[in-house]
Amino acid sequence: MGKVLAQVAEESKDSYKDAIILASVNGKLKELNEDYDADKKIEFITTATSIGNETYRRSVVLLMLAAINKVDSSGKIDRVVVEYSLSKGLYCTFEGKFKPTQEFISKVKSAMHEMVEKDLPIKKELMKLSDAIQLFKERGMTDKTSLFKYRRSSFVNVYDLDGYKDYFYGYMAPSTGILGVFDIYLYDEGIVLQLPVKSQPLVVPEFKPQEKLFNVLKESTSWARMLGMSTVGELNNHITNGDMTSLMLTQEALQEQKIVEIVNEIKLRPHTKFIMIAGPSSSGKTTFSHRLSIQLMANGYKPHPIAVDNYFVEREQTPVDENGDYNYEDLHAVDIELFNKHMTQLLNGERVELPEFNFKFGRKEYNGNFLQLGNDDILVIEGIHCLNDELSYSLPNDSKFKIYISALTQLNVDEHNRVSTTDGRLLRRLVRDYRTRGASAKQTLSMWESVRRGEEKNIFPFQEQADVMFNSAMPYEPCVLKPFVEPILFRITEEDPEYQEANRLLKFMNYFLPCGYENVPIDSILREFVGGGCFKV
Repeated sequence: MGKVLAQVAEESKDSYKDAIILASVNGKLKELNEDYDADKKIEFITTATSIGNETYRRSVVLLMLAAINKVDSSGKIDRVVVEYSLSKGLYCTFEGKFKPTQEFISKVKSAMHEMVEKDLPIKKELMKLSDAIQLFKERGMTDKTSLFKYRRSSFVNVYDLDGYKDYFYGYMAPSTGILGVFDIYLYDEGIVLQLPVKSQPLVVPEFKPQEKLFNVLKESTSWARMLGMSTVGELNNHITNGDMTSLMLTQEALQEQKIVEIVNEIKLRPHTKFIMIAGPSSSGKTTFSHRLSIQLMANGYKPHPIAVDNYFVEREQTPVDENGDYNYEDLHAVDIELFNKHMTQLLNGERVELPEFNFKFGRKEYNGNFLQLGNDDILVIEGIHCLNDELSYSLPNDSKFKIYISALTQLNVDEHNRVSTTDGRLLRRLVRDYRTRGASAKQTLSMWESVRRGEEKNIFPFQEQADVMFNSAMPYEPCVLKPFVEPILFRITEEDPEYQEANRLLKFMNYFLPCGYENVPIDSILREFVGGGCFKV
């Protein structure tokens, strides 16, 4: 019997700072339980990489579910549902006549650590699709049976940990021995499985409840369940039944209702002159700003859009990153002093000529764009730093109304497999960059990690400081984006460094049936990415 990759990884572990969890064989990802071929190029992947960290997190979810299966001897738990990401962890709920307690958590953690100590193998079994459907039907995992209804392959990979069997989207660790870094907390009606991040794979981050973010996620999940679009299987059912148009319009109506609620909150704050909007890449900030402005006008306001990007410093003054490249996401890439001077003058009723930044020449220009605020005028300011008070340090707090917008995906593959919010935004950006900027999928993927680092530094730390949060994600959008994104991802070849990520996204898109975009309303946030919208974005 030949070697498996795990044996070679064990022999090579001293050459790596962090734990090895996967292998790249001739550029293709492989689990460590697969056979070793000495004639092929092998690179090991650790838990300190994005793919390695995701594999670790996924494997610990399997470990937790197997432990819960052992601990729940009474059978009171009908289902465990992995809902969404929260505070570097995963929020999970329970269905059935059961409410988690601290005693329950202690038992689950003890069972998990016991399995880690034993270093139990995580076995992968290629199972007939019909057998897998029967297995998960018997175990009450109805989301999986619905998902597999649309699977083209006759077989499916099922993972087995100490007798507990489950299906997961993505790769797994070879065994439980490296999965000892985690913690579990009681939160709201469920629990949070707290997990390490790639920058510190041996440290469990502090659990910091994010009340505002959690409430938005909870509301959005409730909407998705109300519409019957909380899982991929449900979504595919709607597409085959031909009732997507009404569901699209309902989702848009729910979002418009939320925008109206935001305007009503603004009306309760008579001193508001600056609406500060921030959010990560591909959140739909521009379209949201237009739709918010329309509702403001309907309520007697005169909104004026201002892009913080027009206040960039001259190019030669732009901060540089560790590679010596211009860092346009740094706060000090903005002329903070000039921005505050102009905003203060406007607040005081003065007439101000606003700059326009010429990105070609890297200079601010003044082209006669004068503005003076009256009683009904209000500024709608958009920029990645808008929630950071250092940007607007001179403005009174009661003059600012802060909005955080993000595409917080409320759709799950099934009860144990999430659709990542980051993936949702990445799909949007791939389509938009190709359509509006002529950027290839390879170019977008190559800079995505840098974009995410900027978000972690400049946006996410300030999100809880927002007065309101707006979720721009729609459950149906992967189906609409599918026909746009697949052709451009297929252009990435095995020789490209971005191939693994492109291949992962293509496998992910296999879950979804395609859906046309002709019935997406012209003022929809999704139009910012697929085109055909009524706003100039």
